[in-house]
Amino acid sequence: MTVVTRFAPSPTGRLHKGHAFSALFAWSRARAAGGRFLLRIEDIDAGRCRDEFVGGILEDLAWLGLSWEEPVRRQSRHMEDCAGALARLGEMGVLYPCFCTRRDIAAEIARAGGAPHGPDGPVYPGICRSMPAEERARRLASGEAHALRLDVAKGLALSGPLSWEDERAGTVAADPLSLGDVVLARKEMPASYHLAVTLDDHLQGVTLVTRGEDLFHATHVHRLLQALLGLSTPRWHHHALLRAADGTRLAKREGAPTLASMRAAGVDPAALRRGLGFP
Repeated sequence: MTVVTRFAPSPTGRLHKGHAFSALFAWSRARAAGGRFLLRIEDIDAGRCRDEFVGGILEDLAWLGLSWEEPVRRQSRHMEDCAGALARLGEMGVLYPCFCTRRDIAAEIARAGGAPHGPDGPVYPGICRSMPAEERARRLASGEAHALRLDVAKGLALSGPLSWEDERAGTVAADPLSLGDVVLARKEMPASYHLAVTLDDHLQGVTLVTRGEDLFHATHVHRLLQALLGLSTPRWHHHALLRAADGTRLAKREGAPTLASMRAAGVDPAALRRGLGFP
């Protein structure tokens, strides 16, 4: 089987060394196997994504010496794929509208004396999951803002036990219940990361998903979506995150030095690649 990898940044800022490591990791795995390396722009968050950062991504990756297949897929231009997937999940009965605000959820968790914790914090307590059909229909008809959540328990009842293969962790038993009923779409965002990335990896024929270990637990949900929608199942490699000297993760929000600033300072891209462990 041809190895197909991808690097899929969101254009919410300029790339930094952590992005460079992730891109080089995916690119080198495809290159070593004589496979294919894809670039995808994950720009479904219209409130945070900017077109000028898309050009910056292409510029930075070319400076690093990477090449990729054309055309570059822009998630925001393929929302019909996500709409179709949501329709199929709705027909299966594994979606439900959630009218809760963050304040509603926090108040419910406080009333209950806490909530089960998943890898990303408290799990959604299921406030709207058992809403009477009449009330649900009335609130939808009134145009009330809502999200669409995946009823994970119903989904697992349809799929049965699932597992996935990670090159570092081996065979992993899928446990999407640990993340609760995740949001798959909102009014302002027609598809969540979970849905869009799972669909795109299938549609682009990705066979090896390489990404940071911070997204390891998200794969539990992605594996369930693959099973429900009849999508292909790749292998995964969740690599360690690049960290600063003090051990903190390199991230945009922490002000990590950008590749653009390194280029302006005269950094040699070949030396940067070697420093990150790539020839």
